[in-house]
Amino acid sequence: MTLLNLEYVPTDQQALHAFFRSVAKLHPKRDQIQFICIGSDRSSGDSFGPLVGTMLQQRGWRVTGTLKQPCDAHGVEPAIAALDQDRIIIAVDACLGKSVGQYIMKDKPLQPGQAIGRRLPPVGHYSVAGVVNEAGPKPYWKLQTTSLYLVLQMANKVVHAVSEAWQPLDSSQLNQLEGVIIDDEC
Repeated sequence: MTLLNLEYVPTDQQALHAFFRSVAKLHPKRDQIQFICIGSDRSSGDSFGPLVGTMLQQRGWRVTGTLKQPCDAHGVEPAIAALDQDRIIIAVDACLGKSVGQYIMKDKPLQPGQAIGRRLPPVGHYSVAGVVNEAGPKPYWKLQTTSLYLVLQMANKVVHAVSEAWQPLDSSQLNQLEGVIIDDEC
């Protein structure tokens, strides 16, 4: 299955909700889903993933990568190896870009560490990257000086979208999703 209009495009909260509703329609059972939330608790900008992970874990989701046990650049490879490959993996990470405060959602794996020039293995069936600050010549500095308030607000929006997406949908909500999902075999 392919999600339309949601790949590689920085998007707002409405598109974030549509993205997660589309994933939930394809994979409605919460116990099939696992999040890997990449980042560090030692950098405001890079804390986006662990903040999302902590909030999702508090709501009963299966999560790798929280503020208590971050999945940072040094721990991402063993964390990926430990993931249950029978589950649908949704990867979450911070990124730098032009559209600060927006999200880049894909129905493809996330490439962690790209903003800082790290070569790490791709992860996830689906991915969400939060654009926490502008891209620039010193990515570590950009991540260190990112507004924690902005990151926290962005994390809250992701968690709200996830929570809303896996709520039981009524028929009018299902009809709204019909135009978002297509079958690759057509």
